[in-house]
Amino acid sequence: MHSTTSELNWSGTVTYTAERVVRPTSLDEVADVVARAPRVHGLGTRHSFNDVADTPGVLLDLTGVPTDLVIGDDGTTVTLGAGTRYGRVAPELDAAGLALHNMGSLPHISVGGAIATGTHGSGTTLGSLSTAVRALEVVGPDGSTRTLRRGDADFAGSVLHLGLFGIVTRVTLDVEPAYRMRQDTYGPFPWRTFLDHAAEVHAAGYSVCAYTRFGDEVSEVLVKSRVDTTEDVPDTLFGVPRLPGSPGNDHHTARDGSVGPWWDRLPHFPIDSVPSHGSEVQSEHFVPLRHAAAALDALRGLADRIQPHLHVAELRTMATDDLWLSPSQGEDTFCIAFTWQKHPEEVAALLPDLEARLAPLGGRPHWGKMSSLDGDAVETLYPRLPDVRALIARTDPHRTFASAFGERVLRA
Repeated sequence: MHSTTSELNWSGTVTYTAERVVRPTSLDEVADVVARAPRVHGLGTRHSFNDVADTPGVLLDLTGVPTDLVIGDDGTTVTLGAGTRYGRVAPELDAAGLALHNMGSLPHISVGGAIATGTHGSGTTLGSLSTAVRALEVVGPDGSTRTLRRGDADFAGSVLHLGLFGIVTRVTLDVEPAYRMRQDTYGPFPWRTFLDHAAEVHAAGYSVCAYTRFGDEVSEVLVKSRVDTTEDVPDTLFGVPRLPGSPGNDHHTARDGSVGPWWDRLPHFPIDSVPSHGSEVQSEHFVPLRHAAAALDALRGLADRIQPHLHVAELRTMATDDLWLSPSQGEDTFCIAFTWQKHPEEVAALLPDLEARLAPLGGRPHWGKMSSLDGDAVETLYPRLPDVRALIARTDPHRTFASAFGERVLRA
């Protein structure tokens, strides 16, 4: 095991307050640390932009625990170590003739961290990465391991868990037969054209993402389609032309209509890359899909304050689910993801006004990104929050896995 006393998140903007960070290399070591530590919390690939993964006690970095990939006998599930990065496991699944239903834009994030925070890819008919979970192996406060399975009474409250119910060590995911994909780019969309057709644009492919800086246009729409062979795609989308695109390079996957494996088209970045250099901070905000146009128009009213600090905003969609802490709980969702320049103080000052504009539309923040919303605001957004608190009280009565984030934002 390796431990240290000082760690930063990926962008270098959050300093963890834990007394030490421990990197176990086996499940037995994980159980031993949990059983001995009065306060402990799981840590993934440090891609959160707030203190959701912090603790005053011991942080457990699970990226050193072996993947130990096990494909289910019927070929519909795969079980693996929660600290595994998507970029590590995806090609191995494909080689076995299998695929995940979705991936995030960043392939270097850990499976367990993505699930814990509700991280997602894009697709109006696709659930977040958390919705693929069939089962979780969780180390409880006494160091013993329990297994939670889909269909269990508390399962929907335990999947998107923010690290508050225990240390998730292994995850069983739904998989399907491997498929191939292409990416095509359309643009630019005049602002009003995009808003008039926002839901339809995002239904134009298996997975669709759009980009804007809140000026007069949505600069491009990236349509990711499932195909068996190269097929013709429309030359225009709502009158907007298809662009030549570009082959893959060190900075992004191929966007020229060429066909490749699912794992090399679903993410925006190459599977073996760590994109950017951390020179950014992020916030992300979710509203019901039916409010997409209203949300974008409301935020465009802040364009003069947004643009000086913005790299780009990515627009995505996510299918509804029943997970208690999911931003998509109850309704298909429109996601507005801001990649800000590394101006954390300026972004923090802007977020209260930005989120106030989304509040009448039911705006929910991403759990792992910057937000100004406090416990009062969050209370109104998640009807199952009392059940979450009750579940925490049952599974962790001595608050071994408590965090400042949980206490401040969930009051749990």
